[in-house]
Amino acid sequence: MSDPGDPLFIASGVKGPDVTAQLAGSKAAGLWRMAKLGLPVPPAFVLPTTLCAGVNAGDAAALDALKRGLVRGVAWLEERTGRRLGDTRAPLLVSVRSGAAVSMPGMLQTVLNIGLDAETVHGLIRLTGNPRLAFDCWRRLVQSYAEVVSGTAADRFDQRLAAMVASEQVEGEAELDSEAMERLALDYRELAMRLDRAAPPDNPHEQLAEAARAVFRSWESPRAVEYRRLNRLQDLGGTAVTVQAMAFGNSGPRSGAGVVFSRNPATGADELYLDFLFDAQGEDVVSGRRTPVDSARLAARLPDVAKQLADGVRRIEREQHDAQDVEFTVEDGRLFFLQTRSAKRTPLAALAIAVALVKEGLIDVPAALARISGLDLAALAVSRFAEAAEPLAHAISAAPGVACGRAAFDSRRAQEWAQHGEPVILVRPDTSTEDVAGFAAALGILTAVGGRTAHAAVVARQLGKVCLVGCRALAIDEVHRRATIGTAVLREGDWLSLDGDSGTVALGKRTIVSQPPPELAEIERWRQAEAKIA
Repeated sequence: MSDPGDPLFIASGVKGPDVTAQLAGSKAAGLWRMAKLGLPVPPAFVLPTTLCAGVNAGDAAALDALKRGLVRGVAWLEERTGRRLGDTRAPLLVSVRSGAAVSMPGMLQTVLNIGLDAETVHGLIRLTGNPRLAFDCWRRLVQSYAEVVSGTAADRFDQRLAAMVASEQVEGEAELDSEAMERLALDYRELAMRLDRAAPPDNPHEQLAEAARAVFRSWESPRAVEYRRLNRLQDLGGTAVTVQAMAFGNSGPRSGAGVVFSRNPATGADELYLDFLFDAQGEDVVSGRRTPVDSARLAARLPDVAKQLADGVRRIEREQHDAQDVEFTVEDGRLFFLQTRSAKRTPLAALAIAVALVKEGLIDVPAALARISGLDLAALAVSRFAEAAEPLAHAISAAPGVACGRAAFDSRRAQEWAQHGEPVILVRPDTSTEDVAGFAAALGILTAVGGRTAHAAVVARQLGKVCLVGCRALAIDEVHRRATIGTAVLREGDWLSLDGDSGTVALGKRTIVSQPPPELAEIERWRQAEAKIA
């Protein structure tokens, strides 16, 4: 009889049993499929979804199985990489990620850079010759461990980062040099040690065990429970935990992290839809706290990487017969694929993609009709404003369409007003998955920073909400419940209109007109043809 804690192993060229989403989560299953295609993936092992309930309940057998699985998995990773967890000369660093059978973007927890402490950070410097990378990874670990494992508020660390950026007189964290990054890492560590159980243990094996338990616990977090309720996923059994060797997107100007969709998830257009941050890690992109660049900037600086990425994404789409959402990292010009899943998309994009995939021969008509069976086709419409308005500002469109409503500056207010029948636009500094209930209540979302592929933007598209991100003219004063958009003042409750097609923001109440999308006629012909066959 197999051990319930037996890990599943994933690496390019590694043969073994199929890795299924039910057992390993959709994230690990996608990683396994990419490895099977021969795409470059960092090696990983997976602790199955079947451990989640027992670990969260404190069941002794499940906790013992978790411990055994981590020991076996780490030994395998050390053999694959030639590095050792906790080694002071060639330390192994890993990420600890979640993964439910059905993708839940940004709802569960992740901890990166596990394996660093006051000694191994110098081992990473010896290994890479890059002290800035080492101290950046260490301060990231200290913050994410405190947030994920002990529930420390992110702003405790963000305030110290802002102070360091100001004292160094630079634009942002990307401009901090290695000396400043070392001081920041030590400052973070000092803060975490003063907080209750917030600092990572000095033993990297203990770090890993605590991070794995925290990822399992995140299954029961309020935002995860709310997401499953909104998407009728209450029957899912739990999350898996994937432990993967780190690829360092924060190792310099030829490095970075990004997310790319094989098709436009807002409109369904057959075009790569890419967000990328140079010298960054994946959480910087999907958190929505920074505004990334597009595919043109990536191709200009790293043309070989851009071509390899485009070719790989197309291969994954053909193998999966569906539009894909792919996360990747570039380490000093070397591309690594980290995750793929079927892309969350707007209802209009779902319609357009289904029609396109049939025309391209990737799926047949019955499959296309099955994919859109959950859509209310009668309610689908292409909307626009009846009258023009002077735009106050431009932003990045993360989801198309138009929306008009009263500005609410937090999710609680958005929910209250929506419950009383008020149309609401949720206005936030950044996109955060903590606001998922507010997304559901609002007609549209506007943020000051963030990218089109941040987890929260993905959720907004899935919910069919108009979403504009990265509005640089927007500054929010949450204390006084007001904002400025350029020179205009926006008070909570004022009417605001968003145009997701042009990426424009305007004040005032406007009339919306709608018409059916052109793909509906094609769908109706398919249905009539299928009815005749039946």
